[in-house]
Amino acid sequence: MKYNIADLKLLIEKSIASFVPGSHPKELYQPITYLLNLGGKRIRPLLTLLAYQLFRDNVESIVRPALAVEVFHNFTLVHDDIIDEAPLRRGHSTVHKKWNTNTAILAGDVMMIKALTLLDGLESDKFSTIIEEFCSCAIQVCEGQQLDMNFETHDHITEEDYLQMIRLKTAVLLGFSLKFGAQLGGADPHTTQLLYDVGVNLGISFQLKDDLLDVYAQEAKLGKQIGRDISTNKKTYLRIKAFELADTQQKKILTHWLQKSPANHEEKVYAVKAIFDQLDIQTHTEKKAQAYCKQALTLIEKIEAKPTPKDLLKTFANELFYREN
Repeated sequence: MKYNIADLKLLIEKSIASFVPGSHPKELYQPITYLLNLGGKRIRPLLTLLAYQLFRDNVESIVRPALAVEVFHNFTLVHDDIIDEAPLRRGHSTVHKKWNTNTAILAGDVMMIKALTLLDGLESDKFSTIIEEFCSCAIQVCEGQQLDMNFETHDHITEEDYLQMIRLKTAVLLGFSLKFGAQLGGADPHTTQLLYDVGVNLGISFQLKDDLLDVYAQEAKLGKQIGRDISTNKKTYLRIKAFELADTQQKKILTHWLQKSPANHEEKVYAVKAIFDQLDIQTHTEKKAQAYCKQALTLIEKIEAKPTPKDLLKTFANELFYREN
């Protein structure tokens, strides 16, 4: 049976609802259940199921291992929120705010381990390869997070530096998710690599759009504070591009505001956003994100598979680009 995107999301949500990470001590396991049940786009397990469905029909058989990438992703969110001191995640209190930082660290650690245990039922001929690639991907995500933190103390970050950082922090997990599904579906190495490349391009496009939404989305739709990247002086694509295009006076204004931590968050965001608007940074970022999305769609066309599941994957890729949150 071929599933549409809504059907696949339902399969994932049912799997998450039935996932019991543990029970005692409850202070360790409640945060995990809390975060997983806050919702989310479920992009990574969806990509795994979409890739599998390119080659096989019995997608129900791999929902449990597909959940591994979602649990791992949520582990990274717990720790990222601590690092960023973020108050909100998906419109609700972050784990470290609702409980405390130490509990959040431990809960995140358990999620990483649980992600690995969700892979324990894989076919023996695929198990060692997938575990090795999963762990390699996890390390790259951590490398990307460290680069992101390094950027906080570096004055000059290039566009190339930034794209490499988000490739590691965000995109490689999307690449792994697609490759993982293709491997479980029995695809050949050339095709699994193609799908990995699709995911990496989608991941870069996704993060660029995420940077954009942080400044230009509606807070109610985004589910978190608008302009937090500006407020916390994060070196996003928008900021890097603004300094590249700004004249002397605009650079002076940007530097002034980005060195300040005013009590009025809205004042700082308004001032920096005004410079972004003068430089049309929104359009520059949209074009860059669209270029990566277009490359992903081009690669999908090269995959030898039935047209219906390919069309589903293309539809989902476009949904990621055109999303409003």
